[in-house]
Amino acid sequence: MEAHSIGYSLWLDFIERDFLREGFPALLNDGVVNGATSNPSIFANAIATSPAYRSQIDALRGASPKTIYEALAIEDIRTAARELRTAYDRGHEGFISIEVDPFLSKDTEATLQEARRLFKAIGEPNVMIKVPATEAGYPVMQALLSDGISVNATLVFSPDQAQRCLKAMKTGIDEFGNTGGERVEAVVSVFVSRFDRMLDPLLIRKGLPAARTGIMNATRIYRMIASNHTPSIQTLFASTGVKGEDLPADYYVQNLCAPHAINTAPLATIEAAVAHTLPNETRLPSPEAVDAYFSRLASAGIDMDAVYAQLLEEGITAFEEAFAQMLERLES
Repeated sequence: MEAHSIGYSLWLDFIERDFLREGFPALLNDGVVNGATSNPSIFANAIATSPAYRSQIDALRGASPKTIYEALAIEDIRTAARELRTAYDRGHEGFISIEVDPFLSKDTEATLQEARRLFKAIGEPNVMIKVPATEAGYPVMQALLSDGISVNATLVFSPDQAQRCLKAMKTGIDEFGNTGGERVEAVVSVFVSRFDRMLDPLLIRKGLPAARTGIMNATRIYRMIASNHTPSIQTLFASTGVKGEDLPADYYVQNLCAPHAINTAPLATIEAAVAHTLPNETRLPSPEAVDAYFSRLASAGIDMDAVYAQLLEEGITAFEEAFAQMLERLES
């Protein structure tokens, strides 16, 4: 795809067993995507709606719901990792992400233990462990990277979160290199569309432009990460699917096109982006436009620190609820 020429990649934010065996290889062979991500909500939906999991679930009856979930997830992640191995071996990304139990997000040691256990159980090198960007999560990121386990820092909303991820990641990568390790990578997953879903009704009432906050915030964080000049750490634009019909399906993909960056998106968004063709040049607002935009928000009485805190809390809660609902289904 054209965007690959400037170092802008698409990853698929979707997991479902039959699709991994049928549709996913075609996307890889056509050069559309070269990575994938998952989260508790995606797995919960796949397990609840797809018949592809039924026989394995039936075979595991009697085990705890979390044991069943992990068996399902490990098989899917291993399948995706093997499909992506060619890209990984070429040195061009090729990662699949799996998230630790969201109920562990406030417990550093428990998160670290589970991350190491999942990585070992999957048994593929091109797996990224997703770790929430929380107080408990930053030490986990450093420790995993120091072990040679690649990391996807998730639920990043604020520049401060991104900066703390960078610090932990760079330290862990350096520690791994000092032990003779050759390859470990990390992405900082900056969530985008949730800003607009939260703020647009208020902005419209105040006469301010809609559907811009997520792009402006992601651009600011991207430039901060890029300025660190660490090739093994990339910005990943996440939560880039749109809701409703007010915006084109690939709105956030088309408007966040930048070198050394990734956009992970749902399948429908990927298909829309392919149909419209991705730009082969950088598409980001200027630094001056970003600063002016946030100055306008401040003048309108919008406290971005409060917005960041609320979105992080809502994000953690949403993943916990999805995970809990999935476990409840697996118990029945």
